[in-house]
Amino acid sequence: MPVSRRSLAVLIPFALLSVSAFALSLDDLSNKDASGGLKAALETGSNAAVSKLGAEGGFLNNDKVRIPLPKILEQARPILKMTGKGKQLDELVVQMNHAAEAAVPMAKPLLLDAVKSMTITDAKNILTGGETSVTDFFRGKTQDKLAVQFLPVVKKVTDKSGVATQYNSAMSLAPKMGVLTKEQSTVEGYVTQRALDGLYTMIAEEEKAIRADPLGTGSKLIGKVFGAIK
Repeated sequence: MPVSRRSLAVLIPFALLSVSAFALSLDDLSNKDASGGLKAALETGSNAAVSKLGAEGGFLNNDKVRIPLPKILEQARPILKMTGKGKQLDELVVQMNHAAEAAVPMAKPLLLDAVKSMTITDAKNILTGGETSVTDFFRGKTQDKLAVQFLPVVKKVTDKSGVATQYNSAMSLAPKMGVLTKEQSTVEGYVTQRALDGLYTMIAEEEKAIRADPLGTGSKLIGKVFGAIK
């Protein structure tokens, strides 16, 4: 079944990545042009994923990455609704997802830096790795730095919710009691981690889809290239 133009815009960069693998041997990766082509494909693909998630509703309207209430809040929902906080909980879900959408565009420069810093070894690992080798590359290179950058952006949005403030206050002792990790003990920490997971999920989604079913993209070129190297 043909995919939409928007989906192809994300899938094609990963096709270009594998075109390099098909047309060139691994020994050729030391060639500046071959390495540059792979970097260009990775840059285009990562930018497409960021743009998709950073748009309005990028998280909230996507069931694969939509951020739900922290588990402990969800479990307490019946009691909180009885105290008149049901609407605030719903608003918090919206704010959490909007916070992730606001933070994700900050990933672009770090993802680009990761591509620029890619070594010949990195390139060979991507081309000979499994179906998530691109995703694993980006996660390994950017996750820790992105967490630091995302957190204040997320906090600025989630601080608007009274429920978030109360949650953070109530959970402040949880890490010391071993109930939650330090990151999970605040709404902003929770959303930051879920935003990162969402980013890598979307990169992995496109990567896995094209590797698993190249003909399913509806493109003869993609089908031919990926079919030949499967």
